[in-house]
Amino acid sequence: MLRRNARLRKEFLYRKSLEGKEKELYEKKRKIRQALEEGKPIPTELRREEAELRKQVELEDDNTAVPRSHIDDEYAHAGERDPKILITTSRDPSSRLVQFAKEVKLLFPNAQRVNRGGMVVSELVESCRSHEFTDLIMVHEHRGEPDGLVVCHLPYGPTAYFGVFNTVLRHDIGDKKQVGTISEAYPHLIFDRFTSKLGQRVSSILKYLFPPPKHDSKRVITFANQSDFISFRHHTYEMPKGAKSIQLKECGPRFEMKLYQIKLGTLDQPHAETEWALRSYTRSAKRSKLAVVEEEEA
Repeated sequence: MLRRNARLRKEFLYRKSLEGKEKELYEKKRKIRQALEEGKPIPTELRREEAELRKQVELEDDNTAVPRSHIDDEYAHAGERDPKILITTSRDPSSRLVQFAKEVKLLFPNAQRVNRGGMVVSELVESCRSHEFTDLIMVHEHRGEPDGLVVCHLPYGPTAYFGVFNTVLRHDIGDKKQVGTISEAYPHLIFDRFTSKLGQRVSSILKYLFPPPKHDSKRVITFANQSDFISFRHHTYEMPKGAKSIQLKECGPRFEMKLYQIKLGTLDQPHAETEWALRSYTRSAKRSKLAVVEEEEA
């Protein structure tokens, strides 16, 4: 099993290393295709390769015309089966962190929570792979307050690291009559202001934690981005008198997240390549955003 995982990882990294060449070839074929459609002469720098490029353009269809990326490999089987998630905590968790992990477990269908115990990260990830888990979520704390959430997609990655702020648990929102019980229906997802390339990457990491819902599901989970802080909200709704009489009920928990790193690997690979990292003290105009700048100014 270990040799098989190592071989699959090497194959994935090799395919990822070819992305630059494939993108360059895609640009050449796009210029050839554009020149043929518009009746313009072939660009001078491509005339030596024109015959081979024309042959490749003629053999392409809608699927092969678009270059594949490592993201396609990571989530290639995302729609084939429902995600299976393992949720755990950091070592020696406080009672509040254990309660937070229990509530996070109720958010995700097909999720299981385990006590961390004495397991190291490599054992945890290997156990998830052998039991065919698709994702591993680990929550962290500082002085009894949840302050971190790690989402690791298996078997190749990516691994996203989020800071967690302003956590409000279910019993802090209200009593059982106010918050009710958590529905087991597959939730509808709302992603607000994730329009940049980085925002779309983060929304993909988060949305593939949930299976597709049924159209009549009355459960909604919202990820709302405001100045790179992601507000997480969990509601159910009722329509007692039709569509114009929607009544929302917050189920909890409620918290804010801030992305600070994405790594192209799993949690047990400390030397995996960093895809994106939050850099402090940099000019905001050059820093990547979850939403495009034009929308934030509007």
